Amino acid sequence: MKNKVLVRLIVPELNQSFDVFVPINEVIWRLKILLLRSVSDLSSFSLPEEMEYTLLNKDNGRVYRNNELVLDTDIRNGTELFLVFYQPIM
Repeated sequence: MKNKVLVRLIVPELNQSFDVFVPINEVIWRLKILLLRSVSDLSSFSLPEEMEYTLLNKDNGRVYRNNELVLDTDIRNGTELFLVFYQPIM
């Protein structure tokens, strides 16, 4: 499992957390899609169309940019991440 790290994904809107393996050679925008699908499968939660989401580090508050590779971030085994939903301002 050299190409994956185990992280804890916390979803405050669901008041749940999940332990998931994250591929390190993935860009953040694709990782967020994978995480959303995983959360949807594990909790029968469906994301409303008008919602946006972001990925944050629980320890340092870092917001991950969509075009970063996981390998180039501080995401490592044991990292706790927040998946936060919000409605964009129009």
